Amino acid sequence: MDPRQQSPFNALPPVVVAMAVLIAGIELMFQLGEAGLIGGREAVGWRLTAIRDWAVIDPVFHWMIDTRQAPLGEVARLLTYPLLHSGFTHAAFVAVFILALGNVTAPMYPTWRLPVIFMAASLAGAVAFLVLFSAERPLFGGYPGAYGFIGVFTYLTLRGLTPADPQRAFLLIGFLLALQPIFGLASGAGFTWLPDWVADIAGFGAGYGLAILLFPGGWEELRGRLRQR
Repeated sequence: MDPRQQSPFNALPPVVVAMAVLIAGIELMFQLGEAGLIGGREAVGWRLTAIRDWAVIDPVFHWMIDTRQAPLGEVARLLTYPLLHSGFTHAAFVAVFILALGNVTAPMYPTWRLPVIFMAASLAGAVAFLVLFSAERPLFGGYPGAYGFIGVFTYLTLRGLTPADPQRAFLLIGFLLALQPIFGLASGAGFTWLPDWVADIAGFGAGYGLAILLFPGGWEELRGRLRQR
């Protein structure tokens, strides 16, 4: 087959493409609704309604703790918030992270592993957000899950399983983590970025930890190290 006729997506693992398409598809729906192309007048508010109903909102979880109730629809926020974004740029960056890092890490973490890492990193980010802060604004967006992929990439790089130089990989991570505080302070937003930033770091840590456990033979290797100690 002529290489010029091959789709650029052929080389990407289907599970990675599916994750990016899901996020992009939801964002496209919001964009079309806001443009008045689908859904009628109500579609203009789809994004805000979805964030209200499906994002991680601190008072909702405080209410659940105080009343000792856990309605499934409210608990689901922990897993649905990564699919919601503030706009095209927000969703596009997350999708690019997923495609780029997922493509590099998928050979070592095939089939179900990458979606599990993404959602577990998102869950860790939400827990850090809720436990460490009483934030006035909701947590939404796929950055904690994407940073989970960065954690996986870091682990593979330290093991010499990616073409990246470990020192440059850490410089990249430091640069990415520094972007949000810089933009937040430059825009006059103060420290409102801090809860989201901590959620991203928690996602990175969860991704790194799961990279060890889900690596082929990783669980046995970890148990062997613990026994030696």
